[in-house]
Amino acid sequence: MEQKANHVTMRHYPAESKPVERMLRLGAPALNNNEIVAILLNSGTRNKTALQLSTELLSQRTLHELTETTAEELTGIQGIGEVKAARIMAATELAKRINAEKVEERPCISNPQDVANLVMEEMRSYDREYFKAILLNTKNRVIGIETISIGNLNSSLAHPREIFKKAIRRSAASVILIHNHPSGDPEPSKEDIFLTKELLKVSEILKIKLFDHVIIGEMRYYSMKENNIF
Repeated sequence: MEQKANHVTMRHYPAESKPVERMLRLGAPALNNNEIVAILLNSGTRNKTALQLSTELLSQRTLHELTETTAEELTGIQGIGEVKAARIMAATELAKRINAEKVEERPCISNPQDVANLVMEEMRSYDREYFKAILLNTKNRVIGIETISIGNLNSSLAHPREIFKKAIRRSAASVILIHNHPSGDPEPSKEDIFLTKELLKVSEILKIKLFDHVIIGEMRYYSMKENNIF
């Protein structure tokens, strides 16, 4: 009898704290990741509410990792049975299919001018160096633009590990490096050229193509590939 009395469920939560009620009242964007996954789980276990179970699940797997997690891996997590695993897998598969439908809307990069058209307006106004990576799929469509580092007024620092970690996580087929020169002059420095050649070596090892390295100036750009730097 004592155990049953201590069995806390979401029914005991105030209405303003229940994920389903919050979603219906405030809309899905108001919910955090734990609350959304808790709705998918629908119920908890004898000792944990759905929200507590969701929090524990997301402490072991990121949202991106959940999209690649198998049923066997999910059911290996305490409190996740086959039905809960199926709900999570259905949700992540639906997200993948929605994402796939949007692929054709993503810009396609075929030359440095396409890169400049995509980022020039924003990056030419920066007052310090930003180093970014445009991630492409196998059809050269943009799947993401990641900020790698932000430098001081005169320089930026980009480590190969940070650049390619993001590319690997997003399953990018190729990468375009971009950074700006606040001076407005896009001509590369010796350091820019050296870094590009070092990153080329890393890209060859990882088999993630280095498509180009484009430097953004004031309404001008410089393409390492176009100028035969590599």
